[in-house]
Amino acid sequence: MWDVLIGPFVEYGFMMRALTGCLALSLGACPLGVLLVLRRMSLVGDAMSHAILPGAAVGFMVAGFSLAAMTIGGLVSGLAVALLAGLVSRFTALREDASFAAFYLASLGLGVLLVSVHGSNIDLLNVLFGTVLGLDDAAILLIAGIATATLLILSVLYRPMVAECLDPGFLRSVGGGGGLTHMIFICLVVLNLVGGFQALGTLMVVGIMMLPAAASRFWAETVAGQMLVAMVIGITSSLAGLLLSYHHAMPASPSIILSAAAIYAVSVLFGRFDSILTRTVQLRHIHH
Repeated sequence: MWDVLIGPFVEYGFMMRALTGCLALSLGACPLGVLLVLRRMSLVGDAMSHAILPGAAVGFMVAGFSLAAMTIGGLVSGLAVALLAGLVSRFTALREDASFAAFYLASLGLGVLLVSVHGSNIDLLNVLFGTVLGLDDAAILLIAGIATATLLILSVLYRPMVAECLDPGFLRSVGGGGGLTHMIFICLVVLNLVGGFQALGTLMVVGIMMLPAAASRFWAETVAGQMLVAMVIGITSSLAGLLLSYHHAMPASPSIILSAAAIYAVSVLFGRFDSILTRTVQLRHIHH
């Protein structure tokens, strides 16, 4: 049993690097996913993950698989889409989620076109689905650095960020800088998606941000508790997905996301709070 669970990570450096990158990604991205769920912006995370694709594609065109070029390109395009979507929703009748959806579709189409025209199908697959088993030290340091910065900023701005999720009007009325807090939050989301796409690709990275966050609300009632549970689920999904990939020759990124989806399904059915099981038990008590 020990050899099955621990052996691959002890014997192979690429497995240990993949696990390290996914652990760092879980620590940084999962708490942000909880805040996105609280804001009812779950699908905005999906939109933002594709918003980084055109910039990453331009970086790829300029410098090939250069970590720095693709990161800078993804960061610029992600923040640009966030800013443009915010401006459209502020100055028109279109809601923010709808404007994000429009930019998401345009970004996905443009990014796929750029990579397809200037690269091969393999390059496109790497950008869309990641190369988690090919993470090098520079990519791991980038993901770990982003996770560290995210946790530090969340620890400092935890209360205003939660307040802005639950009652942005109140935060503005007491001079809490709701607009600035919102922009810092969006910047953190983009940063984590840019770091994570190196590992899981632009199509999969949002899964490790949102699935553990969605599952966590069935196991904890407080925001801090949900963040902690989401991190644990993210780490567990990463470990399970990498082991599935290794022992059954399955693609690593989809295996990690499917592991997170399986935990989400179990949470919906058997979680401590508001799951199908707990609601069924409560209804039985009411009828009796």
